[in-house]
Amino acid sequence: MDASTALGACGIAFALRFIRAAIQGGIEIGFDAKTAELVAAQTVKGAASLVLERKRHPEREIDLVTTPRGCTIAGLNEMEHHGFSSALIKGIVTSFEKI
Repeated sequence: MDASTALGACGIAFALRFIRAAIQGGIEIGFDAKTAELVAAQTVKGAASLVLERKRHPEREIDLVTTPRGCTIAGLNEMEHHGFSSALIKGIVTSFEKI
């Protein structure tokens, strides 16, 4: 149950923090706040739908939208260089240990 709480319940806040950051990035590249919020939220909804409906690993879905030398791989690599996945994993583990 503790693991479900850390991944599921705390995970809602983690996903919302991702959306918030995406909104901020969207504003920085030229969207107004309302449009950035809509695009960010719909993007997360769409990504979740891909995993749930197609029943494929997220990495497989990433492979389908990532092209050689493209903007997606450049952005993914930049986020990884700054510890995106590691920070998320550490946050989940820290939440679990706090329960």
